[in-house]
Amino acid sequence: MIQNLITAFSLMAVCVSIHAGGLALLIALWKKKRLMSLYTGTAQITLLLVKVAAWMILLHLLQIMVWAVYFFASGAFDDLSTSFYFSSVTYTTTGFGDVLLPDDRRLMGGIQSLTGILMCGVSTGLFFAVFSRTLAKNAAPD
Repeated sequence: MIQNLITAFSLMAVCVSIHAGGLALLIALWKKKRLMSLYTGTAQITLLLVKVAAWMILLHLLQIMVWAVYFFASGAFDDLSTSFYFSSVTYTTTGFGDVLLPDDRRLMGGIQSLTGILMCGVSTGLFFAVFSRTLAKNAAPD
């Protein structure tokens, strides 16, 4: 059990690093190119939000894949497809329950779910910040 906890916390740390690095890269690109000031009309703001959402979903998919590769490589599942499916429904806390981890690793599923909740919360916070900032910038008098 201790080894599973150590492994799960290590995977969580990798996920946090992926997410933090990806969001830091996005923010750095915005600052460097002053991208936020380019989005002024409704269609442009919508495009900005779509781009931000797509980037965040990509980051989440990478994190899901990290867990899936571990589950597959460690023999928890027989194929990568099942590992990815289990990882995605666990990370997103959908939890259909049609695929389960082996008994000795069930605790890892809970830690993956908590990781997904936290990382989705970070994404939601950034998405809200981008939306609020863009709205405030466009609502300000010229």
